[in-house]
Amino acid sequence: MRATLKKYWGYDDFRPLQADIIQSVLDGHDTLGLLPTGGGKSITFQVPALMLPGLAIVVTPLISLMKDQVDNLLQRRVRAYCLHSGMSRAETRLAMDKCRLGKAKLLYVSPERLQSERFIGEIREWDVSMIVVDEAHCISQWGYDFRPSYLNIRSLRQLFPQAPVLALTASATPAVADDIMLQLGFRPGWRRFAKSFSRPNLSYVVRMDEYKERSLLRVLAGVAGTAIVYVRSRKRCRELAQMLEQHGVSASFYHAGLDPEIKEERQNAWKDGEVRVMVATNAFGMGIDKADVRAVVHFDLPTSLEEYYQEAGRAGRDGLPSFAVVIANKRDNALLSKRLSDSFPPKDYILKVYEAAGNFLELAVGSGYDMSFSFDFDLFCQRFRLQPAMAHSALKILTQAGYLDYSDEVSLRSRVMILADKRELYSLSLDPVADRVFAELQRMYTGMFADFAPISEPAIARRAEVTEQEVYETLLLLSRMKVISYVPKQTIPLVYFPTSREEPRHVVIPRSAYEDRRQAMAERIEAMRAFVFDASECRVQSMLRYFGEADAPACGTCDVCRARRAVSRPPVAIDVTIAHLAQRGASVAELLSIVGPARKAEAVETLRRMADEGKVAVTAAGVINMA
Repeated sequence: MRATLKKYWGYDDFRPLQADIIQSVLDGHDTLGLLPTGGGKSITFQVPALMLPGLAIVVTPLISLMKDQVDNLLQRRVRAYCLHSGMSRAETRLAMDKCRLGKAKLLYVSPERLQSERFIGEIREWDVSMIVVDEAHCISQWGYDFRPSYLNIRSLRQLFPQAPVLALTASATPAVADDIMLQLGFRPGWRRFAKSFSRPNLSYVVRMDEYKERSLLRVLAGVAGTAIVYVRSRKRCRELAQMLEQHGVSASFYHAGLDPEIKEERQNAWKDGEVRVMVATNAFGMGIDKADVRAVVHFDLPTSLEEYYQEAGRAGRDGLPSFAVVIANKRDNALLSKRLSDSFPPKDYILKVYEAAGNFLELAVGSGYDMSFSFDFDLFCQRFRLQPAMAHSALKILTQAGYLDYSDEVSLRSRVMILADKRELYSLSLDPVADRVFAELQRMYTGMFADFAPISEPAIARRAEVTEQEVYETLLLLSRMKVISYVPKQTIPLVYFPTSREEPRHVVIPRSAYEDRRQAMAERIEAMRAFVFDASECRVQSMLRYFGEADAPACGTCDVCRARRAVSRPPVAIDVTIAHLAQRGASVAELLSIVGPARKAEAVETLRRMADEGKVAVTAAGVINMA
């Protein structure tokens, strides 16, 4: 294990529990790993995947994370591929062929892919070494992010009964953990490894302020170093970043709607320390491993402690003291309730959205099976006069019910594969601009004869000293000539139909997708509300009890614990304080600020007495001196 870790990752040893989980999988046991954010989950399946003969299939719901991990593995010379709805048929076919021929060690797939009978039929004869379920809480209807498509993983279990299953999650309550093992059909002899959710180096703080921007500036002024500020809307992302810049704080913003190049550019600037603060929606953070984040600030409240814990946990991964700060006010309490109603619109509204989506895509009733479509959500809402938050929730509920699968904006980089053989390239006749572009393309990116390679048109334009438009036109020309296969970048939502389009009267929203999930969300919101607005208990004790650690001690570092310590501290001896201040000629104002408003009268009286006794003197300017 350690030799594999050293060879591909350069590390000498594992983090806590990683080696235990890997050994469990190598011994053939179904295994559940509960590792907090930043605990190194990916190593626990990538290492055994390289050690075992055959192919590891990794099921994960996040296309962006899937692509990031595959890109990272390819850089380490690990043969990894992925399959998702944003890929072209040629890319999909290539990945499938590599896996079928035994030329891959890991294949990342979205759970929706497992609904395809064609896919299941093709992989039946593959040599599968292990099945990995990332974000495993998605398989439990009691989890905060239940996805019915995850239930399709059972078909993999049936196809490859001897392959051990490794389920991984960073946030699961005891009930969800038990349900994960039940839903995945863990066999006798299963193993479960859980690391405490406690993060002793993190101080959890809640600040109540009607003027949140004021508190945000104070937090960032008081905590040096890199920070993330989480908000719930793209508009607020931009506005807060601009506000911080105006106050001299280096800041940028990040959300799912940005172009891939802009995302990458901003993410890298933040990682490299060129930008101090990233204001972001929850699209930012997954797979971003920056160890020295000193503060994570929640300007808006998430709807569950699971989400909060994952996001706050991006602070202090290097083990040094860091802060997780919530800035809240009375309006946030009401907003939590509104999010519940927005997340579960009336069922007749959901049916209306389903019918509108079919009409928008010009999809006839009975058609659409196993097809994906780009989906302009903003135009959809405008055309059918739908309220965006409720329409988005309706699409998500239809996803839970299995009638479609809606993925928020998916950013896909441009990709190129060379189709012509090397001899044909010598006989190409291109104009000077196209010739220069194609030459730079081949210099900058390797492996294009065997696979699709992600490219950057702006980078090619800079190297070839041409415009981006000329690069784009050259790539289109080469594609029409069948010299290359070119897939331009996209930033679009996608809708996939696992079943044919139904008439609305035949669409049934089951209790498990609506009433049960609404009740579960209401309970999660109450837990989040208690964490933020109830200052009678240590913040960490409250959160750890939610995750099943009932006997956790008070942390001593959250704002509640610090306030208790201040109250229990013996009162300052005012006469001693006055004597110290007199030695350095301090002011009466400084004395009053030290003792606080509650003891102001006592301090003034003590100062008068000490002056009368000739122990100190007070000047006309209010300075205390030794007598």
